[in-house]
Amino acid sequence: MFTGIDEVDWASMRHAYGSAEDVPGLLRGLASADAAEREIALDGMYGAVHHQGDVYDSTLACVPFLFTLAAQQEVRDRGGIVELLVSIGGDGEPSEGAYGMARAAVRSGAEVFVRLTGDLDAGVRGAAAGAVVRFLDEPARVLDLLRERITVERDDRVLLALTEALGLFARRHPGHARPAVDLLAAQSAQPYGPGLRLAALGQLAGCAPDRLPADLVPTAVALLRNRSGQRSAPSCAPDGPDTDTLVGRLRRLRPSDEEGSQLLRTLHIALDARVADRIALLNGQLTSPEPTDRCNAVWMAPMLFREWRADYTTPVTLIGAQLSAEDDRLRDAAVSVLVDLFDLAAPGADDLHALVVARPELWVRQWEHGAPTLGGPLKALARSGDPRAVPILGEVLAGTVAPDDLGQVAPHLGPAAAPLAPALRARLAALPLDAPDLYERAVPLLSALRALADDECAPLIVRLLRGMPEGLRLRDLVVSAGARTLGALGESARESVPVLRGLLEEASAVAAAEALWAVSGDVDAVLPVLIRELTDEESRERRSAAEALGRLGHAATPALEGLRRLTEAECVWQRTAAACAVWRIAGETERVVPVLRRAWTENARTRRTIVECVAAMGPAGAPLHDLARDELTAPRRHGATSGRFGGYGSHDVLEDEELLRACRGVAAGGGDDRGRGDGDGDGDGDGDGDGASMRGEGVSSPRGASRGCGGAAPAV
Repeated sequence: MFTGIDEVDWASMRHAYGSAEDVPGLLRGLASADAAEREIALDGMYGAVHHQGDVYDSTLACVPFLFTLAAQQEVRDRGGIVELLVSIGGDGEPSEGAYGMARAAVRSGAEVFVRLTGDLDAGVRGAAAGAVVRFLDEPARVLDLLRERITVERDDRVLLALTEALGLFARRHPGHARPAVDLLAAQSAQPYGPGLRLAALGQLAGCAPDRLPADLVPTAVALLRNRSGQRSAPSCAPDGPDTDTLVGRLRRLRPSDEEGSQLLRTLHIALDARVADRIALLNGQLTSPEPTDRCNAVWMAPMLFREWRADYTTPVTLIGAQLSAEDDRLRDAAVSVLVDLFDLAAPGADDLHALVVARPELWVRQWEHGAPTLGGPLKALARSGDPRAVPILGEVLAGTVAPDDLGQVAPHLGPAAAPLAPALRARLAALPLDAPDLYERAVPLLSALRALADDECAPLIVRLLRGMPEGLRLRDLVVSAGARTLGALGESARESVPVLRGLLEEASAVAAAEALWAVSGDVDAVLPVLIRELTDEESRERRSAAEALGRLGHAATPALEGLRRLTEAECVWQRTAAACAVWRIAGETERVVPVLRRAWTENARTRRTIVECVAAMGPAGAPLHDLARDELTAPRRHGATSGRFGGYGSHDVLEDEELLRACRGVAAGGGDDRGRGDGDGDGDGDGDGDGASMRGEGVSSPRGASRGCGGAAPAV
């Protein structure tokens, strides 16, 4: 089975974590008689040898041994090995480099996959069905093989895999698709069982939507419920060994009916832009009498919410209703969805509040490692903007163990959060200034106090800026956050002027300079610092400097030459910031409009910045108003791309909803006459300068670290 494995020079090869000398042990682990050891070995293969889909020289060296293992009847769980081979082989056309070599290596074993479609192990047969479609370059033969296997197969799970393979075949070989589509259409109707019919509908939606029934959603919901009624009661215990692997963790987290989840997920993905149908389907899932079906629905809801714009009142209300379920996994799944919806979670706020009131033990989440954090239900309630969260947050702040990330949610409550200011100040005052985790603890508090415009926090911030020792982890980012908060306080923070002046030569110079301008109006001290950072091509603060100069208005006229040059920079964020600044300082509409239009198309994430500038331009921004109007009619969220299904960011929905609000203001003619600076420092009209992405979260993008083209800020 492992002939020749010791002759391979594994030590000279690499994987994601360095030397590949441990790979033989992983390969041998795949053949272990112990289920846990096999799972750990497979997890290691995905985690190192095929990390996030990458291909290394060690990956290529493994392929022959993986084929040997897949063909050995005595090896258990060979379906996972076949799936690993399929993943290594990729899913596209042959390409150059390591990926092309990997695909060629797996394609060379296509006949092995053909034999495995008739294997005694159902898991192997199911995995091999898709492999044959992907790697055997004989469409007629592949179709005959699938048709034959459907005729003789008796295992429902393998039949589902064969149905998926038919859909894949139809998409890959449109010239041979008609017989495959006919087979799928037949499988979508009686006398086939509900699970197989659901699978066939999902595949038809992806390859032949014209063959779908007119009453697709009611049909799918009815099939789902029939399928659930035919299943035996699902076990709450995870089906598999108790391992600390990714597979093991997902098994404990995901619903027990992963097959049902996959069936509906496939249908949702195939329906794509048919959002009304998808919402109706989701509502049908969320009203199922089976908790497992509802849990599956909750988990797939973010895929829809993050990609498409629509009225989600009903599904969000139904997700909120799951918070009263006795099933902990269903409740936790609902919380995890609502917490990332921010304002859109409002239809579930009553249920969130009821859960928070009934379960005080959920207010704070304790972790085995690391500091406690705000519990999901209370966090979701606060992020939705519900003022009922305020007194409960006050109780949390008054406790002996209050999570510092509570400061991240206060800004979402608006003025209603004002009563929290004294407790937030107290926590900021109590922070040890040499704490290694000061960044994680201080920045959320500063963000909250900035959002609340709390004048009384200035002395505490001065203490913070003066007392932090040199060399403290992420010290510069804490300094920047503190300076921005002082700047937001304006003249009421005049006692901070000496401290801010002392920071003008440090790494946080731009934030300090902008704060000094807001507090004292000392343009002579501020302007040279900002121009220095703007014109230094090695500076990571160029975008931030441009933004700050724009807020200075006419006082920043000496910086115009540098800003004009920056409008031609390679970095789209720098070009955007510079263009906005040029308009705010000099009103050069003809120069600015083409730069902003190009940036809008080039990088959708710049759109919030651009639309705020357009609003500030008032009538002068009319040449760009079509961008805002078109954005309002676009069905897809601006941060989502086709095939990405909404992205992975926890703030995707928030960012898009904020963009839409800004676009509505422009479309309604709500330009901001304060747009061109007049020397008073308030010419931008865009709040506290934190950027759109986190609306005061304070931890996503410290100024100059990630909001341009100069690197990434650490996440909290």
